[in-house]
Amino acid sequence: MKTSAKVLLAGTCLTLGFTLCNSASAGDVTIATVNNSDMIRMQRLSKTFEEQHPDIKLKWVVLEENVLRQRLTTDIATKGGQFDVLTIGMYEASLWGAKGWLKEMNDLPASYALDDVFPSVRDGLSVDGKLFALPFYAESSITYYRKDLFQAAGLTMPERPTWTQISEFADKLTDKSKEQYGICLRGKAGWGENMALISTVANSFGARWFDEHWKPQFDQPEWKNALNFYVNVMKKDGPPGASSNGFNENLALFNSGKCAIWVDASVAGSFVTDKSQSKVADSVGFTYAPHEVTDKGSAWLYSWALAIPTSAKNDKDARAFTEWATSKEYAALVAKTDGVSNVPPGTRASTYTDEYKKAAPFANITLESLKAVTPKAPTLKPVPYVGIQLVTIPEFQQIGTNVGQQFSAALVGSTTVDAALTQAQSATERDMKRAGYPKKG
Repeated sequence: MKTSAKVLLAGTCLTLGFTLCNSASAGDVTIATVNNSDMIRMQRLSKTFEEQHPDIKLKWVVLEENVLRQRLTTDIATKGGQFDVLTIGMYEASLWGAKGWLKEMNDLPASYALDDVFPSVRDGLSVDGKLFALPFYAESSITYYRKDLFQAAGLTMPERPTWTQISEFADKLTDKSKEQYGICLRGKAGWGENMALISTVANSFGARWFDEHWKPQFDQPEWKNALNFYVNVMKKDGPPGASSNGFNENLALFNSGKCAIWVDASVAGSFVTDKSQSKVADSVGFTYAPHEVTDKGSAWLYSWALAIPTSAKNDKDARAFTEWATSKEYAALVAKTDGVSNVPPGTRASTYTDEYKKAAPFANITLESLKAVTPKAPTLKPVPYVGIQLVTIPEFQQIGTNVGQQFSAALVGSTTVDAALTQAQSATERDMKRAGYPKKG
């Protein structure tokens, strides 16, 4: 298929396996973001920003999570300058900020009220006290469940369930003849997809990615117990094709009534209770993420945040948009247009008003989970790294995705749990040795 750049309107891009863009003009701000519902809402509501700033034209590149990370990593490492605003997480903010690849978010106006942002979120987006991204929303992981199904089966969800209890509930609530699955969990390979979930399961079983000397730990019994548990419960009580399911796919399954239990990001709370998109909105219960032998690292900490690369072609206008999209003003706009329960959660103390808590039944679970996380002490046994569902070292992006592919293969059945762990151990040992771990000094 032949495509001429002449058919592109000003300030647009066309994606055909690659991206074809016309040249940017002064005042253009190109924003790369993930295809999550909150970001789709941000794109829709950004017309308000453009009305307030008629000299600024926003250009959007919206991508699936794994693809977004690949594109942004390539662009920022090569100083490509394709994007003025990046949607990144705490992992990238920490590493890229330390490398000098991101603009520091300093000298924010008093109206921004940075002190209103939770300290744990600010810290996760900072390096040596310097803030390198502004949080759009923050999340922990929590358990969603169908109160109606639990009641019909005579089951009661504990406030703080164990994974063993979750498995027992899932087994009793699975009815594959009705396409009713006891549990839905991430299976799509990726360090930020299946490994985000599996890492918290492993933490709960007492596992860790590395010991104090950076030796990978996949050959230890805690990892074997955790991965066997995950694969077995998903094969027995999960939906078909689970190895293709990430956050968005499981959200769709849950909202369509096909999942009795779903453990995932707390940000989904506003979507599963939205009657316009959830068939089970009136029947959803919320509780804490499951633990097992420990609750350390059983729930993750993450923030989707907006950052400006040093290679940005229009950092001034990018800064104006980034401040607006993460401000109290934007939160008020969401509340006015889409309802208070849809305000981006987890970032600001001022969000958690009595009105918000009343409208958002998941608010207290989210808030208490965010307060309890300890990224600097994420596991039962001591570790040399920071991060609960990830390891904040440059090598983790590749290592985590490679391990995720092995574990996804075990879920499919194309390899065994033992073989997947053996492969994960040897490959990670090789990658860490090549990277020079343990580091000296």
